[in-house]
Amino acid sequence: MPFNSVFGWIIKKRIHQIELFKKYPMEVQQELLRSLVDQAAMTRFGVEHHFPNIHSVAEFKRAVPIRNYEAFLPYIDSLREGQQNVLWPSKLKWFAKSSGTTDARSKFIPVSSEALEECHYKGGKDLLAMYMDQRPHAKIYNGKTLVVGGSSRVNTFSDDGYTGDLSAIIIRNLPIWVELRRTPSKEIALLDNWEEKIERMAESTSLEDVSTLVGVPSWTMLLLKRIMELRGAETIFDVWPNLELYMHGGVSFKPYRAEFEKIAPGNQLNYVETYNASEGFFGIQDRIGADDLLLMLDYGIYYEFMPMSEYGKPHPRTLELQDVEVGENYAIVISTNAGLWRYLVGDTVRFTSKVPYRIQITGRTRHYINAFGEEVMVDNADCAIEAACKATGATIADYTVAPQYMRQGASGHHQWLIEFIQEPSIHSVFAKVLDDTLRAINSDYDAKRTNDYILSAPDVMVAPKGTYYNWLKRANKLGGQNKVPRLSNERHYMDELLALIADDVQAFACVEGQSFLHK
Repeated sequence: MPFNSVFGWIIKKRIHQIELFKKYPMEVQQELLRSLVDQAAMTRFGVEHHFPNIHSVAEFKRAVPIRNYEAFLPYIDSLREGQQNVLWPSKLKWFAKSSGTTDARSKFIPVSSEALEECHYKGGKDLLAMYMDQRPHAKIYNGKTLVVGGSSRVNTFSDDGYTGDLSAIIIRNLPIWVELRRTPSKEIALLDNWEEKIERMAESTSLEDVSTLVGVPSWTMLLLKRIMELRGAETIFDVWPNLELYMHGGVSFKPYRAEFEKIAPGNQLNYVETYNASEGFFGIQDRIGADDLLLMLDYGIYYEFMPMSEYGKPHPRTLELQDVEVGENYAIVISTNAGLWRYLVGDTVRFTSKVPYRIQITGRTRHYINAFGEEVMVDNADCAIEAACKATGATIADYTVAPQYMRQGASGHHQWLIEFIQEPSIHSVFAKVLDDTLRAINSDYDAKRTNDYILSAPDVMVAPKGTYYNWLKRANKLGGQNKVPRLSNERHYMDELLALIADDVQAFACVEGQSFLHK
């Protein structure tokens, strides 16, 4: 039977199931929590937290405190030493190594077989199902899927235990129906040396008929440009004429959209966002052209949402789905089929809809700026960057922002260090649009900017090309799953970057009151 016909049957079945959890979200989530607690009742964690005596959401919340990664470490260390039945009853041998930014300390997130099958792989199938449901005549199965993974070395730490990037774990365990349509070969995809991998991926995949791309925008763009350079192509369609779908996630697509539209002009390439982390697959953009994600409620993950006013409290209050409000920021708390119980992921989201439940990722609990009471989230910064790029024809490679605190009676301000692919037509206009957009979308920022009393205009600096790549390389963090921290309340990242640049900078230029770095 043709592959498209088989998948068409799967699509219809799965779309029906998705409609059910959209219609009965609370019932699906409560039943899922009951199942998770029952399955883990006789694990070490379940016994310690009296799982056999839990019969309601309220009892679950009273029995299990919210934990961050550090609080889970004793359990995870036991698992990595080879003990089983600690957090989850099935055998846990895979641990997704996750650091996210250039922080030296890595996390090791347990990944169960259930999490792989019922969450991560299910998410990929559901994205394709929803895409094909909206575009029944799409031809994506006639071509190959190019997966731009991160650093893919898998380290053995015991006789039957492994750590590696989530992408490495997924690639090593892919079902045969996916592996048959994937490129490049496993030999290349699992290379640890990122620079060698990019070159070999470019050489091998440029000769394939690729119809689908999967990867983080920054690293995917790096690969696509190298492929176009090798083939002497003006657009990516000159290399892959049947390319039609790009599945992206990891960071906001807003700052990168303009550059993608340059190398993939027109409406042929469709962009679909996912919210997939080492801890689980959470959301999928279920409508082409939308800017929010459908919260996937039947992936073995029970959700709670912590109002940001509760963050940092010793006993924070959390909300269930029925209690959240559209437009408010929440930190995500999850309990999963890999044994993470009331785990504080570290991401923040905002609901755009409750019928069905759709979200936007707004940032990280650690990555925001509130040095002066301005409460700027990553989503605010991405929107400001996008507006400034549109106004000046600029495109960016990466950026980070840090506070410059008040000195000698002067107001404080934000420092932006931006690496451009295409610099703004007028730098001062870029900086003004950036500032004006932040003031328009964030009332706290606007209040602090009034009359420059607390915050003066942002200081926008241009980083030499290659700055962020070299910074990540120096930290041994090249790869698709490592991200540049967008916002920080501290100056650690900014000072480190400026020190790196200073070695190669001959002069500082000041353009109409805004500082710019130049080689």
